[in-house]
Amino acid sequence: MDWYAKRRFGDLGDEAAARHGDREGLIFQDARYSFAQVAVEIDRAAKALMSQGVQPGDHVALWLNNSADWIFISFALAKIGAVQVPINTRFRTADLEYVVRQSDSAMLITHDRSGPVDYLGMVRQVFDLPATGSTIADTGFPEMRRVIILGRDQYQGTVSWEAAKRGGEAISDGDLAARAAAVNPEDPVFIMYTSGTTGFPKGAVHSHKLIRNIEERGYRMAFTTNDVILNYLPLFHAFGYSEGALMSLLTGARQIITETFDPDECLDLIVQEGVTVMHGFEAHMKGLTEAQEAKPRDISTLRTGIFAAGMHSATPVTRRAAKVLAPLCNLSGFGMTETWLGVALNALDDDETRRCETSGYPGLGFESRVVDPVTGAEQPPGVPGELLVRGYSLMLGYYKKPEETAAAMDADGWFHTGDTAEWLDDGYLRFLGRYKDMLKVGGENVDPMETEGLLLAHPSVHQIAIVGFPDPKLAEVPVAFVQRAPGADIDSGTVIDYCRGKVASFKIPRHVIFVDDFPMTASGKIRKVDLRADALRLLAE
Repeated sequence: MDWYAKRRFGDLGDEAAARHGDREGLIFQDARYSFAQVAVEIDRAAKALMSQGVQPGDHVALWLNNSADWIFISFALAKIGAVQVPINTRFRTADLEYVVRQSDSAMLITHDRSGPVDYLGMVRQVFDLPATGSTIADTGFPEMRRVIILGRDQYQGTVSWEAAKRGGEAISDGDLAARAAAVNPEDPVFIMYTSGTTGFPKGAVHSHKLIRNIEERGYRMAFTTNDVILNYLPLFHAFGYSEGALMSLLTGARQIITETFDPDECLDLIVQEGVTVMHGFEAHMKGLTEAQEAKPRDISTLRTGIFAAGMHSATPVTRRAAKVLAPLCNLSGFGMTETWLGVALNALDDDETRRCETSGYPGLGFESRVVDPVTGAEQPPGVPGELLVRGYSLMLGYYKKPEETAAAMDADGWFHTGDTAEWLDDGYLRFLGRYKDMLKVGGENVDPMETEGLLLAHPSVHQIAIVGFPDPKLAEVPVAFVQRAPGADIDSGTVIDYCRGKVASFKIPRHVIFVDDFPMTASGKIRKVDLRADALRLLAE
């Protein structure tokens, strides 16, 4: 018997309103909403979507930057039984075309323009929008029926969100309640596409069962209604959606959303709003630390948050942040779009070494193994291998990719992550990086993050990534992509000399390429697959 009550994403707004009512629940820029008002806006969005013909099971793509409307529309889709398909706002026409077509999306909700980015212009390059009306009949996208543009302005061949909301006024409360009651919590609720660090993204399908995963983690992190979450992570990504949008409604914590990540803005918000919780990756922690060092603020309200650690490259960043961002008790953890979060997580009373140099202890509802990727043999503590994960919150599969699903999830229910990890003697897990990022130099296994972490300590190095480059004698050699610190004047010889005597010779970069910035995923991860291609191109010249 399944003793855990099955719940639905679409009910969370009403549940939060019933528990917390007029307490403030959401802030975006100058707009503030109580939990009761959030529930009202979710219902208003749900009726708007129904008025536009969104049916149960329809896939609806959200190509939107962070905003309050993102929250309302997302939970509205879940409430009426549709499946949301969040799209990375850094995607452009080719990416948009792929995701919309591959996901069988029936509608797309996006901006006309956001800053310098002309979203509507890109939509017009991808779809044949109708000259009259708003019904799309593009044979290249047989499922696509309509494009909705956020805002008041009306554009040819589309529907404005304000017009959709006006149309929703004709939908009765009873009709909405009937749609909400018919939603099966075991059905898909969203298809989230992977970050794409190793290639083109795949759509991980998830159901409403993730509510249990998030609630358990909230309890472990001691969330209360007194907490204030600062959410600068993109809502189209698992981390921001889970630990901000969903966690707020499940725990009653107030959520502050920013459109983008700006370290100084975030630190100012901590002071102004009494922020207690924030999450992120190494790049966020580094940016916040540097901004706080440059202009110290009173950030004494900070309590905790999950930041990626464990990796050798992250250790100096997290060690520094643990001091500069105190009293923030940074937790580390491991999760993926496919597994969801909390595969491993630190405890609030872990010491600094565990918080800064591990990925935490195995989480509730998960089993983990570290195996030799060739033989499948279990690896003892201290020996890296591929991380395998099994648990109730794993994805239902990759959408319309049965071969990829079968390759990733074996017959015994283990998901093969493609990540390298190792067990520590105390039973904690340490994530070491993508397995494909490991180098094989003259027969020696090389974790590039060890040398990356070393070089990050150099004052002239702002950011670094090391990838492999083919070599006729050693199979491959390390190549370092380096972003100089502001005002620094460092050359390749200095980079290489700094490593000598500190790491084994085969771990030292043979080539150094200086860059102004890195190709990044929206979640703040460096796309090493792009850097490997750049190395092949640049070093072959």
